[in-house]
Amino acid sequence: MNAQQYAEQANGSFALPDACFKVKALMEDETSVIEDFANVISVDPSMTSRLLKIANSAIYSFSGEISTISRAITIIGTQAIYNMMLVDVAASAFKHFENQVIDLKRFWRSSVYCALVSKNLAVKAGIRDIERLFVAGLLQNFGELIVAKETPDIAKQCEQYTAEQLPWSIQQQALGFTYTDITAELLSMWQIPEKIILPVRHFNQAQDIQINKDVKVLYLASRLALVDSHPELYPYDDTVDEKMCQALGVTNDDLNQAAEYAANEAQEILNIMNAKFF
Repeated sequence: MNAQQYAEQANGSFALPDACFKVKALMEDETSVIEDFANVISVDPSMTSRLLKIANSAIYSFSGEISTISRAITIIGTQAIYNMMLVDVAASAFKHFENQVIDLKRFWRSSVYCALVSKNLAVKAGIRDIERLFVAGLLQNFGELIVAKETPDIAKQCEQYTAEQLPWSIQQQALGFTYTDITAELLSMWQIPEKIILPVRHFNQAQDIQINKDVKVLYLASRLALVDSHPELYPYDDTVDEKMCQALGVTNDDLNQAAEYAANEAQEILNIMNAKFF
């Protein structure tokens, strides 16, 4: 199978909820008002509860409690609400594809860690709408779960990490493409905004192409997540590209702070997403 075929298999068994499409349509409708968004979301008590948990979590770090969807929209805007809905969908989708083939504890932590680092580095790089990079960081490796479900033997091959090869290189050898290529195809099928898909699609080629800040951020975040997951195989100095830091305008201190922030906050986000390790 190619990347698109893997994505089609996933899309056939787990569809993006209607509420996401409705909210996206409201965002494109200049006549929509806050109540329209709240009405779409509030019909699902479970989604409402989890979105409020996310709004009051370390992802946004607002002072004071946000107790209603309408208040959340008023404070942080419709784009942030939509991005939070995608985080909620990610939690459900991750569970749908969970299995015993890969190290799920590593997968969950790495995904959340990458998301938190992406958000933190986006702030330091002066990027607006930092929540989209949190979503991109969280979803970027979703293709791993799809491969593990559809072709478990290949997923096992890709788990054989070595100090000489980055995971993306192993995936390229085993599949002819990477997990992130599958993710990008699936997000496109789900009609996720291109601003989220673009860094997912291109960050592994960040050293070889002319790229924007979002791609650079996700590149660095993915490398820090790799160091966090496998420090014995991928030490910081050998894994993180200093030239990419310079191109983004961040320092080693910035990277260390982002890594510390992610390490401190990852468990809270995992709890919100109700991640279960097997």
